[in-house]
Amino acid sequence: MFRVAVINGANLNLLGAREPVHYGLKTLEDIARDLEREFKEKITFNFFQSNSEGALIDHVQGLKNIDGIVINPGAFTHTSIALRDALLARSLPTIEVHLSNVHAREPFRKHSYFSDICRGTISGLGPQVYRLAIFGLLSILAE
Repeated sequence: MFRVAVINGANLNLLGAREPVHYGLKTLEDIARDLEREFKEKITFNFFQSNSEGALIDHVQGLKNIDGIVINPGAFTHTSIALRDALLARSLPTIEVHLSNVHAREPFRKHSYFSDICRGTISGLGPQVYRLAIFGLLSILAE
């Protein structure tokens, strides 16, 4: 059984209500429930969301017995060198996800402080990005 942390940054607690045209109607709880249901035989999940950069960093630093990370940094994608450094310090296979297609939105969303340190980046497919990231991690962890 693999252990995977699914970490979500700023404003993702508002999923289901926030700009559904970009983010869809599923809540973060819906996404977590779907992942747990689909991967119950293979993965134990550690879900975490915070609007605070410091809390996200503390969580990453405090993870114990984790095999890989799926992270949606939210707006911290474009601003947080500190969260990037925390992930680098962990040296775990990490996949970056974004519900919306960040490359089809405002210019500032096209830059990520995480893409170059992650094993992969998945964006633009709504809540499916989490599921696809888990499949990717399972493949990486089985190597």
